[in-house]
Amino acid sequence: MRVLSVNVGRPRPNPAKGGLTGIDKRPVDGPVAVVVPGPKGTGEVGLVGDRVYDVKHHGGTDQAVYAYAREDLDRWATELGVTLGNGGFGENLTTTGLDVNGALIGERWRIGPEVVLEVSCPRIPCSTFQHWLQQRGWIKRFTQAAVPGAYLRVIVPGELRGGDPIEIVYRPDHQVTIELAFRALTLEPELLPQLLVAEALPEEARDSIHRRSATG
Repeated sequence: MRVLSVNVGRPRPNPAKGGLTGIDKRPVDGPVAVVVPGPKGTGEVGLVGDRVYDVKHHGGTDQAVYAYAREDLDRWATELGVTLGNGGFGENLTTTGLDVNGALIGERWRIGPEVVLEVSCPRIPCSTFQHWLQQRGWIKRFTQAAVPGAYLRVIVPGELRGGDPIEIVYRPDHQVTIELAFRALTLEPELLPQLLVAEALPEEARDSIHRRSATG
């Protein structure tokens, strides 16, 4: 299990929402500093030199770093008939040999000699993502596939680089995977109560589950 590339965004206009977007992630050479970004709302993320512009929905502690598997990118590239380079889904870390969607909420990865990241929540697709890929009906298609990739918190900061090994150093005692959380939060709300055993689930998601449960 290793990081194939570390990808940092280049600001570009966002026709889907106006303003700018940082979804255009490109691999960078050399080490990239990883920091704890603080709460959502500032645009800060976990990789120095990167940022988000839709600060209401992205960035902050619980969405500090986004990981997506090269294996899943390859499957999408074949299915869509397009070329998807590392960073093609706007991910910060393109991984190989790691079941990103099978990762447990709260699972921790050591990457390289010092950085430790914690699996937080799945990526929920938005209009920016659909416009970026130029695929009609992309949000629905991506949602139905339930291979969303994982957002991660920064537990131990440091430096990352392409080629760094990934080691799973902790797995919590529950069965709430990224895939299960994504399915529950999107097309299968009847699964939502199952997520609450995952203590590392973001408070924002936990509050949403309680609200949705209260309204039936």
